[in-house]
Amino acid sequence: MTGVHLWKRHLGDEGLAENTVKAFTADLNLLASYVGAGRALGEIGTRDLQAFLEWMRSARGVPCSPKTYSRRVTSLKAFFRYMHQKGVWPEDPAAPLVQKTVISPLPEVLSPGEVEAARRAAREMRAGRSGGKPDARPAVLLELLLKTGVKKGECQGLKIGHVDVSTPESPFLFVRYTQPRMRFKERKIALDPKWVGLYREYVEQYHLADRLFPWSPRQLEYVLEGIGLQAGLAKHLSFDMCRWTCAVRDRQSGMDPDRLREKLGLSRIQWREIGRKIEKLASPPL
Repeated sequence: MTGVHLWKRHLGDEGLAENTVKAFTADLNLLASYVGAGRALGEIGTRDLQAFLEWMRSARGVPCSPKTYSRRVTSLKAFFRYMHQKGVWPEDPAAPLVQKTVISPLPEVLSPGEVEAARRAAREMRAGRSGGKPDARPAVLLELLLKTGVKKGECQGLKIGHVDVSTPESPFLFVRYTQPRMRFKERKIALDPKWVGLYREYVEQYHLADRLFPWSPRQLEYVLEGIGLQAGLAKHLSFDMCRWTCAVRDRQSGMDPDRLREKLGLSRIQWREIGRKIEKLASPPL
């Protein structure tokens, strides 16, 4: 079935995660094997797609969970809509398909009280009042995540050169990617001026010259877990929790949704579900 490779490249350009692109592509390859790989794309109609979904759900002999089924409907609708826009059909054959979206549960975020407790614990660790030697790393990491919402992988790739504190009253973080196809996710995020002194203390304390956090992802997870334990949080403090907390707090403060999407480095496709979750989490006061 022609067109799949073109669409796969389009998904990559839209910034979908590699695993998501693979899953969507596999869904289309499954359709191709069902209708026959040599069949022309323009010959596939709505009845073919409905028959494929029914076969997959009840006659294929392989379990298909509601979430997988929903994703495959999404794959079909997105692919055929895209090809329709490219002029393959005068009408979109997947448009009549009924989509029953299965949305994963809302993520946990920190309440204002929990944010303050975590910050207080990080300050205690910085001052050496938590039973160990003074350590600025927990506070630097926590404040960076709560302000910028960067992902764990992005945090791992940060270098000293990505932090611009040349103008202390308006510092910035530059999120960079080495892969050319991910360059569209690069962005500039404002930092809190109060973070600058802490950052400089941390760099001097650890004699850093290249990577901002020269430890493994698991070691950085331990740092966050240590903050949570010190703060007495019932929740498991993590990169994801800090990212979602940052997003919800920004939205509650009135940040424009499109600006927030860009700050988080999300494509418009990714934003559809994530944006809905942020709105739900931001609606009631934390």
